[in-house]
Amino acid sequence: MAFARLDFCLGTDFWPNAECWLLTASLPKGIGCPESYFCFHSAREYAARMGVSVSVLASGSRGNSTIVRSSSTRILVDAGISCRETFKRMKAAGDDPHSLSAIVITHEHTDHVSGLLVLARKLKVPVYMTGATHQAWSRSMRDDAGERPQLERLEFFSSGHSFHIGDIGITPFTIPHDAADPVGFTFRAEGIKIAIATDLGRLLANVKDNLRACDVLVIESNHDLEMLRNGPYPWSVKQRVGSPTGHLSNEKLAEFFATGYDGHASYIVLAHLSELNNHPECALREAEKALAGRRTLLQNRVMLAAQTEPMQPIRL
Repeated sequence: MAFARLDFCLGTDFWPNAECWLLTASLPKGIGCPESYFCFHSAREYAARMGVSVSVLASGSRGNSTIVRSSSTRILVDAGISCRETFKRMKAAGDDPHSLSAIVITHEHTDHVSGLLVLARKLKVPVYMTGATHQAWSRSMRDDAGERPQLERLEFFSSGHSFHIGDIGITPFTIPHDAADPVGFTFRAEGIKIAIATDLGRLLANVKDNLRACDVLVIESNHDLEMLRNGPYPWSVKQRVGSPTGHLSNEKLAEFFATGYDGHASYIVLAHLSELNNHPECALREAEKALAGRRTLLQNRVMLAAQTEPMQPIRL
């Protein structure tokens, strides 16, 4: 056995102001050690590269994007912000954009796919979506000559049928939204389950089933009903947002937390908050009030995803 030194391991909870050494298996001279041998420049880098984590890069009507990571796989869920901004926010969250394994898409609305084409071309990673979502997306992206965009590495999945990307198991499930074939996702890796469910007008039985036994739940809390009624949107848009295939209100989410939620998640992330028809404090207050007495004894944190900056990674 041999010791491998971790340089610049400063200011962490575990090794403040000290260099760090980890016991590793001996390696032949001149051979670099792989990730499994803990050869990192800092404890922060080590933490970022190992285990399961989630980072919401952006959430809201101006763009949505989330990173789900395992020890060996990085998945971008939706590409609703520009390539440049995605790179910037990934780096801020401690990720190298070129480490991405794949992109998965929930549905074709602009705030979920606006950066997709450039990202896919630049990173040359596979893109996963349903066939109907691809058809709707490619129609909306036709150029002046009527040509549809081409994705070099396109993979299709179907709602209800699980698949794997690297060591992460993914189950897409149908959600009620006014898109061609919208889905939410659950991700399973290393004994951890993460669910992402936004852009849904109501919580149907199949959605609730998929949200059970999650360690992290990213779920929509889009609008306050009174603010939507009195807000600046045209009446037709208000009807769409509040419809069964629109967006989930604070009140509908609170009802789920009070009556249908299993209380399992250690972290709940309130996502896709409207900037005009909601207040973060209002969404948080409604959720915490409904959750009172129903959460587990673990960390039980309720967090807010933002439109303008990435969340700090949730590490499990």
